[in-house]
Amino acid sequence: MPITQRTITYKPMLLVSESKPTLKTTYINNRRYLGNKYKLLPFITSVVAENCENINSVADIFTGTGAVASAFTDKQVITNDNLYSNYISHLAWFSPQTYSTKKIEQLITLYNTSSVKSDNYMSKNFADTFFSRADCRRIGFIRGDIEKRFRLGEVNERERALLVTSLLYAADKIANTCGHYDAFRQGVEFEKQLELSLPLPSENLNQQNTCYNEDTNELVKQIYADLVYIDPPYNSRQYCDAYHLLENIARWGKPEVKGVARKMDRTHLKSDYCTQKATTAFEDLIKNINARYIILSYNNMAKKGNDRSNAKIADNDIIRILSAKGEVQIFTQDYKPFTAGKSDINEHEERLFLCICK
Repeated sequence: MPITQRTITYKPMLLVSESKPTLKTTYINNRRYLGNKYKLLPFITSVVAENCENINSVADIFTGTGAVASAFTDKQVITNDNLYSNYISHLAWFSPQTYSTKKIEQLITLYNTSSVKSDNYMSKNFADTFFSRADCRRIGFIRGDIEKRFRLGEVNERERALLVTSLLYAADKIANTCGHYDAFRQGVEFEKQLELSLPLPSENLNQQNTCYNEDTNELVKQIYADLVYIDPPYNSRQYCDAYHLLENIARWGKPEVKGVARKMDRTHLKSDYCTQKATTAFEDLIKNINARYIILSYNNMAKKGNDRSNAKIADNDIIRILSAKGEVQIFTQDYKPFTAGKSDINEHEERLFLCICK
């Protein structure tokens, strides 16, 4: 199949403010996340608009925070992520289930004004690490109260997801980290206090929207979408390691935690896309996708960083695998990535590989 390559330049998308209720509000992009594509949405949506016809359904199968899926809420959206902390937020942002805004506002106000004096799972395991003891007590109380109300039928699944999402976003905003939870800064003053905000999902969501928390390679054997967007992990950094604490809060199974960073067992959450199995996993994925168009987002970090930063799937393998599925076009845009200052990332590019399936 022929391959064409083009370079496109777009300005970053700016968030348009909406009228705000009394509570502070939060949007889908208001969370720190490695590889977040929110600033690349104009690039992605323009490639789709100019090259993909009659798109009525979009499956974002490595959804992360949901930034890319949020650009297609005028269509049927299918989301998937192996982290439950992302999945429960997808339910908040994309589920068509109705919910009571008044109920959410009342509970968030209650949580923001609650004073918790007794210790719980969070304060016993995480006090004065990523959060202060006081905020750990409040996080533990709030998460437990949400689950109790859900079990009693006082909140439905969407309302539970909105409340947990509000808690996760609020916790991440004040966390004593540099953006992930592999480590915390020692000896700091905890100046910020936990404050939940009201999530504002898009209105009039498609009633066929579906959110999954499954293995991506297995899920694609069961679904169809006009367009499948793929944004897998690029390198050896496992997302379950970077966001273990938020995953712990979201699942609320209260597991044993170990080590300085207080990590739970994450064996079942490890991704093949972060290992030497990445190319094999990718080939299996593409073979089983049922769609008219496939877009792969994959940067050009193959040999630009240190061993942990380098991309796991080589360009020649990407092109070979996609070409077996259909016609391939490549679109590129210069983009400044996240770095700790140890990687050579000159001329860094984000790339979209568009496959028009046979």
